[in-house]
Amino acid sequence: MSIVPPVSSLPSSSSASADSSAFDIAVIGAGPGGYSCALRAAQLGLRVALVERDARPGGTCLNRGCIPTKALLTAAHAADEARRGETMGIMLPQPQVDYDRLAAFRDASVDTMVTGLESLLSRRGVTLVRGTARLDDGPAQADAAATDGATDGARHRIIVDTSDGTTTLTARAVILATGARPTQLDALPFGGRVLDSDHALTLDRVPSSVIIVGSGAIGLEFASFWSSLGAQVTVLLRHGRPLSAWPRRVGMAVRRGMGAHGVQWADYESIEAYEDTGDGGIALTLSGRGGATSRLEAELCLVAVGRTPVSAPWFVGSGVTTDARGFVVTDPWGRTSRPGVFAVGDVTRGRQTAHRAFEQGIVAAECIAGLEPAPVKDAATPLVVFSSPEAASVGLAADEARADGAWTDVRDTAIVTQGNARVMMSGASGVIDLVTATPADGGERIVLGAHMAGPHVSELVAEAEQLVRGRVPLSQAARAIHPHPTFGEALGEALLAADGRPLHTF
Repeated sequence: MSIVPPVSSLPSSSSASADSSAFDIAVIGAGPGGYSCALRAAQLGLRVALVERDARPGGTCLNRGCIPTKALLTAAHAADEARRGETMGIMLPQPQVDYDRLAAFRDASVDTMVTGLESLLSRRGVTLVRGTARLDDGPAQADAAATDGATDGARHRIIVDTSDGTTTLTARAVILATGARPTQLDALPFGGRVLDSDHALTLDRVPSSVIIVGSGAIGLEFASFWSSLGAQVTVLLRHGRPLSAWPRRVGMAVRRGMGAHGVQWADYESIEAYEDTGDGGIALTLSGRGGATSRLEAELCLVAVGRTPVSAPWFVGSGVTTDARGFVVTDPWGRTSRPGVFAVGDVTRGRQTAHRAFEQGIVAAECIAGLEPAPVKDAATPLVVFSSPEAASVGLAADEARADGAWTDVRDTAIVTQGNARVMMSGASGVIDLVTATPADGGERIVLGAHMAGPHVSELVAEAEQLVRGRVPLSQAARAIHPHPTFGEALGEALLAADGRPLHTF
């Protein structure tokens, strides 16, 4: 049961059924947060309009992010495995890249997923409106036809600019799911040979060399892809390791593993200048510690330093509060400062992942329908980086747990995973770092966090999330039987080690 009551139930009224422009919910933005909200609301019997300005639904994730990048990384993994074949006695010619066919595979992957989403929205009865939406600046208007007593009858007006002109929708609740866009650096603006992640996906070839500014998920995934297909890749580091906000062991394991795949690293403090080299390249002048400067040259530069919320100017005029960085301010259930208006996904502050947005959208839909869902908590939202090696994290790091007065006797237990048979056979290396503690008010030791790097950890983190979110006692978690031989046994070994009884490690 939620801590605060949900908004009133909003069953479809007879007037809404008769009016094609009247809805229970209008969702602005058809990315993961928006379309999950629309699907769940329709499932609960509400009449839903989903407004999207792009040609097709799916947002950044399906069209310009998760799906196309993972398609390219799947191809890169195939090339890596072909090269490794010789070490196992499988003699293959060296991989050659037909980029036209690779791009076709990428685009087909996107098309399949987007077509499936369009079909699903249609079958659920969601009305998809193509255009750019904004809320009417005025307060929600009373709906005289609402007499069922389940709602206050307030309706919001949504103005939609479409290719055919302007249309107006009304809805009792509105969801803002406008997403985010790549963040631009003042010192290195996008354009020419300076790419954002959207433009990097549209390249029709593998560049000969790339400098990547940003060592988070997006930068590392592009680094792995390009490096596997033959590009010279240099990733800039400001804190000595990639994923600097993650536990140190994980970042260092990723640095070593990607270095073994040919990725180079360059430490720096700031970007002083950049220029075209005149021979089809770009040069960056970097400042380092002590004022020393260095110069790096490459064919292209990718800037991947995060994503900025797409918060339209009309938000504030419509009574929706945003913070200094443009994120919409919400309560834990997604309610904004304007009654009846919610915000979900990357336009809200927190972990910018599709799966967080999915759950936020579901929570908002259930609140509006009168259910009492638990709010989404960032600490229980997994983070995954599909680099080579992969990285995954969920829950608290040790320093976060120690700073939280709710826990005592915080312990940090780490194991290397080379002793796992499947990890060894993969030719990779890895680490799993578990954080456990005892509740300050008494009780058994539980798993507070799991942070890992290595092959297939993107699949292992779902099990770890269940342990963290469910606050499973460590003694019980360590009893889980993992099939042998699997990558998952590495997590089982880490749990045994944290419980003080390791089997295959010291």
